[in-house]
Amino acid sequence: MHVALGFVMAFFSLTPPGMLNMTAVRTALEKGSRSGMWFSLGAALVVIPQAFVALVFAKFFAQHPEVVDRLNYAGLLVLFLLSVMFFIQARKKFKGEGSKKKGRSFAIGALMSSMNMLAIPFYLVLSSVLENRGLLRTEQPFINLFVTGVFFGAFSLFMVYVRFAALIQKRAQFIARNINYILSALFLVLGILTLIKIMK
Repeated sequence: MHVALGFVMAFFSLTPPGMLNMTAVRTALEKGSRSGMWFSLGAALVVIPQAFVALVFAKFFAQHPEVVDRLNYAGLLVLFLLSVMFFIQARKKFKGEGSKKKGRSFAIGALMSSMNMLAIPFYLVLSSVLENRGLLRTEQPFINLFVTGVFFGAFSLFMVYVRFAALIQKRAQFIARNINYILSALFLVLGILTLIKIMK
C-alpha cells in the first residue's frame, strides 16, 4: 500500500513539464536515450533522501520554518544561474546526439535534482495530509516503503519523458532545436515565482 502510494504521488506530481523532466528531454535529444536514462536514474535517486528527510523530520520543519526559507534563498540563486546557462547553451548550434558518457549524465541528474528546493516542502505537506487521513504512517518500515515507491514513480515518469524525447527528435524538430531556450525560460519563471514567494 505505501509503495503504491509513493509511486502514484511521485509520478503524478512530476507529470507537468518542470525543471527535471524537461532536462531529461534535453539530455535524451542531445546525447541519446541511454544518457537520458542515466540522467533519470541520478535524478530519481536524489528524490529518496528528499522524501525520507521530509517524512522523518516533519515535526522539526514545522517548528523551524526558517530552515526551509534558507533553502529557498539558495534555490533562487541556482534557478537564475541555470536560466543564464541554458540561454548561453541555446545560442550554440544544436548538434543532435553528443557525448554519451553515462557518468556525466548521472551526476548532472543527481545535481539538478538536489537543487530542487520544492521537493522537501512538497513531501512534507503531502505526508502531513496523508497521515491526517489515515493513509500514511510516518514510522518504520512504512517510511522506507513509501520512499521506495517515490523512487520508482519518479524514475518511471522521467523515463516517459525520455522516451517521448525520441519521438520529438524525429517528428518535432522545432522543439529539439529550441529545447535550451525552453529550459532557460522555465528556470527564469521558476526563479521569479520563488522570488515572489520569498518576498511575501
